[in-house]
Amino acid sequence: MDLIIAGYVWADKKHFFLYVLVAAIGSALGGLVPFLLGRAGGELFLMKRIDRARYEQLLNRFEKQEFLAMLVPSILPPPTPWKLFVFAAGVFEMKTSNFMLSVFVGRVIRYTITAILTIYYGPEIVNIAGRLATRHRIALSAAVIALLGLMCYWVWRTMWKRRGKKDGPGVELASVPK
Repeated sequence: MDLIIAGYVWADKKHFFLYVLVAAIGSALGGLVPFLLGRAGGELFLMKRIDRARYEQLLNRFEKQEFLAMLVPSILPPPTPWKLFVFAAGVFEMKTSNFMLSVFVGRVIRYTITAILTIYYGPEIVNIAGRLATRHRIALSAAVIALLGLMCYWVWRTMWKRRGKKDGPGVELASVPK
């Protein structure tokens, strides 16, 4: 899809955002198929492959940040197993409206980046970026993992602040009776 968008944007730079919006809408609508498959019978499919404890752990994680759980994979480039996240969103019964919105926003971000790079560097930038990502797979993976780690840390710290624990996670102060 990125190559198709790059081609359209290069041919008609003035209407690049129209191409971005149409592609994002198409991607969100296309994602409904694996999403609905996951909702229809995905739990049984997953339960054959993982144990109940692992399933509950995944469900709890997903429910805490379901919007981000779909937004981030929707932004990431093709090596990301996007359909797996879409399927999981269906299995974990994410609201269809939240699913569509998160995929749409994520794809708008991704395709806008593709369009801007195409306008500035031409359609060859998509091929160059793909070759660089393939050659530097380990460094790219490390960078993505570091970013996800920072994001998880930020969410973790935010949750602790909301709960009113000023000393941070892992530090419990004993109350002294008066």
